[in-house]
Amino acid sequence: MTVTQITHHDLDGYGAATIVGAHVDVARIVHVPRYSDVGPVVEDELKRLNKAKASETLIMTDLGLESVAVKFIKSFAAMNRRREEAGALSADVDTGSARESASKQRHRLIVLDHHASSIGQLQEQGLEPTAVEGGANLMRFDLQDPDIVVLIDDGVCATRMAYVHRALYATREADGLEALVEAVDALDLWKKERPAFRGGLTLDEIFWDNVSNLVPIGHPWHDRFVGELLKAVSALLSAGASPAEIETQVGATRKAIVDGFLAGEPDDDRSLTTRMRIARVLARSTELFRPLSDGTLLSFGLDSGTFQRVSDLIMEGGGATRVMNVQRMGSVSLRSNNETALDGARKFRGGGHRDAAGGKLPSGSAFSLADALAQVEPVLNPPPPDPSASPFAALKGWKG
Repeated sequence: MTVTQITHHDLDGYGAATIVGAHVDVARIVHVPRYSDVGPVVEDELKRLNKAKASETLIMTDLGLESVAVKFIKSFAAMNRRREEAGALSADVDTGSARESASKQRHRLIVLDHHASSIGQLQEQGLEPTAVEGGANLMRFDLQDPDIVVLIDDGVCATRMAYVHRALYATREADGLEALVEAVDALDLWKKERPAFRGGLTLDEIFWDNVSNLVPIGHPWHDRFVGELLKAVSALLSAGASPAEIETQVGATRKAIVDGFLAGEPDDDRSLTTRMRIARVLARSTELFRPLSDGTLLSFGLDSGTFQRVSDLIMEGGGATRVMNVQRMGSVSLRSNNETALDGARKFRGGGHRDAAGGKLPSGSAFSLADALAQVEPVLNPPPPDPSASPFAALKGWKG
C-alpha cells in the first residue's frame, strides 16, 4: 500500500518522519512550515486520494489541528463512505465479494498530534475525545471509521508518538532510535531538567543548519539525507559524545552520508566540497525544476547559495538560458546567460543586473512548486489578449 506522510517542518516533524520511514516505506513526504499552509496541502491531498483507485495510507504528524485540518479529517471519512458505497454497488453481493471490493476502495488515515489546541478544535466540530488506557494524556477521537485513527497526546512529542504507536503503520522493526526519540521529546517539550535535553539542543542546531542548504526539499534524497543525519547524530549522543565533540564531527558525518548517495556516480569528483558535489546532482533533477512555456526553469525554496551554484550548472550545460527560484515568502530570483533575468524581474516589480535579478510575487507568498508555477507563468508569460473581449469586437466587419 502506498504511504504518504504530511508533517511539520521542524525538528519534531522531521523526527516523526524519520521514525515512520524507519518502519515503513514512505512514497512521499510533504513538509508544512506554516500552519496556514495546511489547508491548501490537505485540500490537494483529498483531491488526489479521491481519484486514486487503490487504497492508500496517509499519516499526519505534528500539524497542530486547526479548523481546516479537522474539516479535512471529516471529509476523509465522508470520502471513505462514498468509496465503500461505490465499491459495494460494483460488486456481486450474491457472492459476498461486496465487502472485499469495498475494503479495497477505502483509504487509511493516521493522525498523530500533540498540540493541546487540537483537542478544542476537534470538539468545536462535534468530535469528542475518549481516554486511551495506559496513556496519561492520550486521547482518541472516533470518526466511526475503522480506517481512521486520530490520537492526541499533549504530554509527548510527535516523534515519540510515531515511535510508540508504530504498530498502526509498521511493516518492519528498526533498532537504535531511542536516543533520537528521547532527545527530540526533551527539546520539543522544553524539559530542561531531563538529561536528554542538551542532546535535543544539539540535534536542533544541526537540523536547522542542514535541513535546506545541501539537499533541498523536493529532491528525492532530501528526507533520506536529513533522516540519516539525525540518526547519525543520535548515535553519537547515545555513545556519550558531548555537543562540542559532535559539532566537530558533523562535516565528516554529512560527507559520509553523501558519499553513500553518490557511490557509483560516474561524474562524482571527491576533490570538491560536499555542496559542490551535490550541486551537480541537483542540476540534473527533474523533481526540483519545472519548465515554463518560454523555456525558463522554475524551482521553489532553494537557498540562495544552492540556487546560485545549480542555476550556473544548468545554464553551463545548456539546460536553459534562464533559471528562476521562488521562496516561500514570495521573493523571486532570476539568473540568465542571455541578459533576460532583468527583463523577467521587472515583471515582478523587481530589478538588478542583466543576468542576476529579483522581485516579488504579487500574492506575497507560495506554498509549493505547483503553487509557484501557477503564479509565475501568467505574469512572466501572459497570454495574448483575447480580441473578442475588446469593446470594439462587435464592430469587426461593420461596413456602415
